[in-house]
Amino acid sequence: MEETTKPIPSLYEWAGGMPAFEVLFTKFYDKVLQDPLLEPVFKHMSPEHRQHVAHFVAEVLGGPTLYSDTDDGSHFKMISKHLSKHLTQEHRKRWVELLLETADEISLPDDPEFRSAFVAYLEWGTRIAVINSQLDNVNIDDQEPMPNWGWGVPGGPYMG
Repeated sequence: MEETTKPIPSLYEWAGGMPAFEVLFTKFYDKVLQDPLLEPVFKHMSPEHRQHVAHFVAEVLGGPTLYSDTDDGSHFKMISKHLSKHLTQEHRKRWVELLLETADEISLPDDPEFRSAFVAYLEWGTRIAVINSQLDNVNIDDQEPMPNWGWGVPGGPYMG
């Protein structure tokens, strides 16, 4: 009898699909708007901001291309949104802290493989945001491809 192996799910699939990301970023931005450090940065965000970020992160983690296709977004446009915002490491750390706190509250998967890949993406993305926030313009192609974040070194979910 041959043993069949299931394909490794994307991080997006493992997290619970779009509903998980929409809940995550809705609840997260509720916290952001109550946070003394982050509220001044985000108080003027558009009503669509939460959904756009949910779509962006979901797409990066292997989900559908809603950000690129229906939100008229791109990696270049996401980078451009951070220009001249002058974000600090304190802003970045607090943003990540609140997002991970929210991930725990909504029971996003907490197996070490998923969280390792998820946190690695958050670290990478938020550090790029801080760097770009110090610039007035960015010298990249407006067709820069969207990041595509996978499982990394662990290679897939913990099946212990």
